[in-house]
Amino acid sequence: MTLGRMQRQQIQELCTSYAPMFSATPGLTERAYHSIDTGNAHPIKVQPYRVSPQAKTAIEREIQDMLQMGVIRPSGSAWASPVVLVPKPDGEIHFCVDYCKLNAVTHPDNYPMPHTDELLEKLGGAQFISTLDLTKGYWQVPLDESAKEKSAFTTHLGLYEFNVLPSGLRNAPTTFQRLVDGLLVGLGEYAVVYLDDVAIFSDSWADHLEHLQKVLEHIREAGLTVKAKKCQIGLNRVTYLGHQVGQGTISHLQAKVDAIQKWPVPKSKKQDQSFLGLAGYYRRFVPQYSQIAAPLTGLTKKKQANAVQWTEKCQKAFNKLKATLMSDPVLRVPDFDKPFLVTTDASEHGVGAVLMQKGPDQEFHLVVFFSKKLSERESNWSVSEKECYAIVYALEKLRPYVWGRRFHLQTDHAALKWLHTVKENNKKLLRWSLALQDFDFDIQHISGASNKVADALSRESFPESIG
Repeated sequence: MTLGRMQRQQIQELCTSYAPMFSATPGLTERAYHSIDTGNAHPIKVQPYRVSPQAKTAIEREIQDMLQMGVIRPSGSAWASPVVLVPKPDGEIHFCVDYCKLNAVTHPDNYPMPHTDELLEKLGGAQFISTLDLTKGYWQVPLDESAKEKSAFTTHLGLYEFNVLPSGLRNAPTTFQRLVDGLLVGLGEYAVVYLDDVAIFSDSWADHLEHLQKVLEHIREAGLTVKAKKCQIGLNRVTYLGHQVGQGTISHLQAKVDAIQKWPVPKSKKQDQSFLGLAGYYRRFVPQYSQIAAPLTGLTKKKQANAVQWTEKCQKAFNKLKATLMSDPVLRVPDFDKPFLVTTDASEHGVGAVLMQKGPDQEFHLVVFFSKKLSERESNWSVSEKECYAIVYALEKLRPYVWGRRFHLQTDHAALKWLHTVKENNKKLLRWSLALQDFDFDIQHISGASNKVADALSRESFPESIG
């Protein structure tokens, strides 16, 4: 349902009255400061990475822009972290600081992140929803004086430090969440927020106008600005935290079980073994698993030809096992008060990942699982690059579940246990390492033989299964 002419006019008048805060320039709040608690750690100084002449030009441009906005200032700090330029999909360059060594000595902030399932439940039944995206969210939060010197970064132009919260710092998500939670105190009946994504929801149009105005007023009073291009105003259904919500429904942009639902019928013994490897991992949850799977396990016997003879019994067993994998007790609703386990894997032509969590029975249950086919260019990457990409891709998709929370990450490629210490000799791995700075996790090695689920998912050519 689209808004009528009168409704569009009312929205326009409301937003016009708050026009100054709809800005591409970040505001600066006085309601929060970010500190960096490094205890008794000595200052860490890392030499700048070598860069090309083109990269130097990009760094000079970024430095000048940030100086003009007051985001950074020249520094005389004993701390120093190196700069990395990360290309964006649109061809632009993202200026990043490698804070890995600083983060390693920073004490964690255990402020709780919101439960995304609870936020989505509030939005799901609403008839009208608006979402607001805060402009360069982190840059609207100042650093305290001691944090400024620790944020220092080194370039060929010299040493600079941030006046505001940069991305990549440990505890940045929790500082920002604490700010926005305070921002919406008293508005919880019709507004929710996850980091820089604010959502306002109402059952009637009159209520929605009132609710939207109150939230905008709170944002203005806090000295924050909103990026107009990313706002969704007065809609019946919106995209929020990777879901389509509104008018009584909550659905993934793409179902989290698509990787199973669309699993193709095995055409070879190897493909059949791959599916059985996945299903067999959860056999303890499936009564009479052996009997159900018997037609499929029969295809894996040595005397069988590599090209399988698919029968009606095979199809029934295949459908039964897929249905089981997509339902309780194998698949469970996430519990955000308990830690998550992410397992990833990469094969020659694909990557796969699984989000799991222990249930009351102390067994690991599925929460989300997905796979992605690699492009021809990606298929030519080294094993290390593919395994690292599996992690980066998975965590970006799983961001609403794991961002701001400590979790475990398992991979069957031992070299990735040293991901956080990667040097500039591999620029791609270095950029990906920086992309993971906002996530709080430890890497655990898992053998390929034990990584049945992610391994099986990585070996099938599926469409993406979650948005």
